[in-house]
Amino acid sequence: MTVQETGPLTTEAGAPVADNQNSQTAGPGGPGLIQDQSLLEKLAHFNRERIPERIVHARGAGAYGTFTLTRDVSQWTRAKFLSEVGKRTETFLRFSTVAGNLGSADAVRDPRGFALKFYTEDGNYDLVGNNTPVFFIKDAIKFPDFIHTQKRDPYTGSQEADNVWDFWGLSPESTHQVTWLFGDRGIPATLRHMNGYGSHTYQWNNAAGEVFWVKYHFKTDQGIKNLTTADANQLSGMDPDSHQRDLRESIERGDFPSWTVQVQIMPAADAANYRFNPFDLTKVWPHADYPPIEIGRLELNRNPENIFAEVEQSIFSPAHFVPGIGPSPDKMLQGRLFAYGDAHRYRVGINADHLPVNRPHATVARTNSRDGHLYDGRHKGTKNYEPNSFGGPRQTDEPLWQPIPVTGTDGAHEAPSHAEDNDFVQAGNLYRSLSEDEKERLVDNLAQFISKVSRDDIADRAVNNFRQADPDYGKRLEAAVQALRG
Repeated sequence: MTVQETGPLTTEAGAPVADNQNSQTAGPGGPGLIQDQSLLEKLAHFNRERIPERIVHARGAGAYGTFTLTRDVSQWTRAKFLSEVGKRTETFLRFSTVAGNLGSADAVRDPRGFALKFYTEDGNYDLVGNNTPVFFIKDAIKFPDFIHTQKRDPYTGSQEADNVWDFWGLSPESTHQVTWLFGDRGIPATLRHMNGYGSHTYQWNNAAGEVFWVKYHFKTDQGIKNLTTADANQLSGMDPDSHQRDLRESIERGDFPSWTVQVQIMPAADAANYRFNPFDLTKVWPHADYPPIEIGRLELNRNPENIFAEVEQSIFSPAHFVPGIGPSPDKMLQGRLFAYGDAHRYRVGINADHLPVNRPHATVARTNSRDGHLYDGRHKGTKNYEPNSFGGPRQTDEPLWQPIPVTGTDGAHEAPSHAEDNDFVQAGNLYRSLSEDEKERLVDNLAQFISKVSRDDIADRAVNNFRQADPDYGKRLEAAVQALRG
């Protein structure tokens, strides 16, 4: 806990406050006076204490920690924070739900954001992922439409089953992620008892200029624990802050949560002829093809001192790369490279990167950006252009990542070029890997939600996607939905 400050109460300008219990009035019972600057400052500040909440991932919790490298990975990447076994890098991890508002409950059926900031010696590296290895869509152009279906309807003010299942039924690529979401792992018991994934495919490049594609996995050392729908509903009503509370209290008592960090590595040359598009966010790379390789350990060991300053004002962008790591042609990632930074510039402000939780630790940000909201004048009178003749920062001429070869026309849609560029194969594989009890719970969870739609065609289309993934899957779900709809 932070030690409480002592001394006199002051205004924001540092002047002592004589009376914080009574506002100034014209006489003992008269109207208030505009000269009471302590009152006006308090009320004006209170009116502005909240910034716009995130459009998605609004409900969040976070903690600081360390990443320790346990394997030499220099054959694949030249990133300095991954250069030496035993090397430790400070981190900040923000967990979140996706669809809920800032005041929503923690224990709900929703993907969990897993946004990790590495404070490296070359600046901040942000890995923005989820607790699932796949996502609902594969192209960022569909993201606003998808989120609109998950948020409150403009007429009813509530999330509507019609909107959710209409979109998912018309977007068959969602079948894999929806199967994940409505299975047992759809409601984690705590934030400590779930895995994290980078989800996207990223580029690693080594000192020789060789390129590799990589996927990140964070396997919880606490073991996987989940909640049933009934248990989650009860917990949400009794303790809506259950996940945030559990994370904070575990760190307070010294029970530091940790994750074993693994990567899957694909040589760049494999991508063109792989059996499906390896940059498709709705697909996983089977472990038989690219076995996970353990490279490190992530531990959370320090709570934020102030939730607003450090959790709400923390910003993450997948465009925050360091030398040796870069993007891939993943269409969802390509959209997020712009969207995340732009969201934070709007929500927190143009100088959000200057806030302590977002500021690099081992290096100084040397940019020519000046002014704007909350600018603190740190650059003083230095020149704000490059190149210049006054000793200002210069470009390095050393790209962070290797260029990605491109071919073809500039059309938006291309025909599938891989044998398994199919929306249903992996969803069916996932379903068939479940035990009988897991299948029953999955079908029941889906049926309970699909049965709420108002139109038969929306329900039928939704069920048909699961039928294409696996005939038994669709048959069971159709029967369960019909029984509930009557």
